Formats: sequence, C-alpha cells, structure tokens
Amino acid sequence: MARLDGKVAVITGGAGGMGTAHAKRFVEEGAKVVIADLGRSNGADLAEKLGENAIFIELDVTDESSWKSLVEQTENTFGPIDVLVNNAGYISINSIEDTTYEEFKKTIAINQDSIFLGMKHVYPSMKKTKSGSIVNISSASGIAGGVSHSPYVAAKFAVRGLTKAAAAEFAPDNIRVNSVHPGNIRTPMTDQDSNRELIKAMIEDVPLKRLAEPEEITNLVLYLASDESSFSTAAEFIADGGLTQII
Repeated sequence: MARLDGKVAVITGGAGGMGTAHAKRFVEEGAKVVIADLGRSNGADLAEKLGENAIFIELDVTDESSWKSLVEQTENTFGPIDVLVNNAGYISINSIEDTTYEEFKKTIAINQDSIFLGMKHVYPSMKKTKSGSIVNISSASGIAGGVSHSPYVAAKFAVRGLTKAAAAEFAPDNIRVNSVHPGNIRTPMTDQDSNRELIKAMIEDVPLKRLAEPEEITNLVLYLASDESSFSTAAEFIADGGLTQII
C-alpha cells in the first residue's frame, strides 16, 4: 500500500523547486495532488505530466478569496483535504538599512500571512474527516537567523509560532501541524555559474559539506504528511546538514 494512498494533498508553490519534487513524490505514493501556484504554465504542464491524480489550481497565497476558491475547487474535484503543504516562499537579499518597507511587507505576506490563510481555510475541510496533516515549510533561517535577509528571517521565525499555536488548536480534531526547516538546497539557481563562489562559501559552513537535494526535503515532508508520523505535532523538523545544530 502506498504511503499516501487515497489522501488529498494541496501543495503551494507546487509548480517549481521543492514544490515540484513534493508533487511528483506524493502522486507516486498514491495521493491526489493539487498543484497550487501563480505559475499557470508550469503548473498546468506538471499536472498533465503527473496524470489524472494531479490538477493545477491558480493560487495567490496572499489573497484570502483565492484560498477560498482553492478549497472549493479541491473539494469539488477530489473531496475534503487531508494534507496541506505550505511550501510557497520568497526571499530578497539586502541589509535592514537598505530594505524598503514595501519589500518587508511583501516578504511577510508571502512567507507568513500565507501560512495563516492556508491553515485558516483548509482547517474546515480537514475537520470533515476528523484527520489531517499540515506541513509548514519554514527554514534554517527560522531557527538561527542570518544576515542580509531580515524580513525572511522574521517570517520564518513566525512560522514556528503559528505552527505551534495551530497544532494546539487543531489537535482535538486529530489534525497535526508541524514545521520543516531546510538548509541550502540545490536548485537551477544554485547551479548557475554566477552563483558558484557564493554557494561554495555557503557549503563551507555546513558540517556535511554539501547542499541538500530537493528530494531529501521531500522525504521528510512525505513522512509528516503520512500516517507514519501520527504522534508528531507542534514539532520542528530540521534538515540543514547540521548547519544550525553544530557549533
């Protein structure tokens, strides 16, 4: 039996990066997957490749009406939602002094407000079956902070608090909420020649001396989405090669 057999999963930011890796593996493990993203072309193409157990729904994670529409469309197509992976994210690199307030608000909206909106509107759907798993993607920067991306750090720290508050609130309905804190991950951007020196310097701080592959984070997200993690809630799961844990 597949690990997510029969479960309905919504993955935000599912049209690229880690989200795509999550979507592919979830379908392989028997889930019916909603790829939720603003990237209509990439999302629709991915859903077509994954077959009848995947659909694309356009979602602005910062817009409440967009979330309401997503839940309605998902239930009409697949039924009540069992798994929510709040994966969509955004980062800008700048000092506090040079970060505009507009940029700060944008970063908070995408990385923090979206988590609140997703949990708020998916929770009633999960209550229909008295079970569910919400996986909020935070960051190693939400554990140990960092320089030159303060709005992102602020949002990712907030995700930890939102996760714990929701976990306590949703527990009577057998709905679990956990956060995942990835370190640096190999992506097409990190493989660009222009970024090689920066990535090399970043790797030097990682005890395992390498980047994570997206699939390594997917393995952790899959565990939390499945019934294998049935007694895990309000917890922080770190996958950063030891970056924040070894001094």
